[in-house]
Amino acid sequence: MRVHDVMTKTAVCTRPDASLEEAAERMKSLDVGALPVCSDDRLVGMVTDRDIAIRSVAEGHNPRLEHVRDVMTPELVYCFEDQDTEDAARLMRDKQIRRLPVLNRDKRLVGMVSLGDLARETDDGQAAGQTLKTISEAPPNH
Repeated sequence: MRVHDVMTKTAVCTRPDASLEEAAERMKSLDVGALPVCSDDRLVGMVTDRDIAIRSVAEGHNPRLEHVRDVMTPELVYCFEDQDTEDAARLMRDKQIRRLPVLNRDKRLVGMVSLGDLARETDDGQAAGQTLKTISEAPPNH
């Protein structure tokens, strides 16, 4: 099965110059914990609710004044829509992450895939469970 078959096909981005308050409001309205960060139609990073809480609020910074670029993770980890879901699960396991931006071969953002998507849509709950176990046991990258 290909990532395209299981991914969420609507990925909403935020901008690097958006305030953390704007990003948090967008996360709340979409009921998500992570947003891809895009500049000029290109993926430049990811920002999570945890990034905002740990890298900004816990440090005493004002989320109305601080920008997404100040706390986002700029190291890009992504998969392509035509990759096999097993490859996406392996990447999540190796990088200890629960969600991946999905790009087309022109490197344009076309969706997001989560560990939950993989578990729900592929009939391999055991592989998803093993991936989650591996992610949960290791210290997070963020």
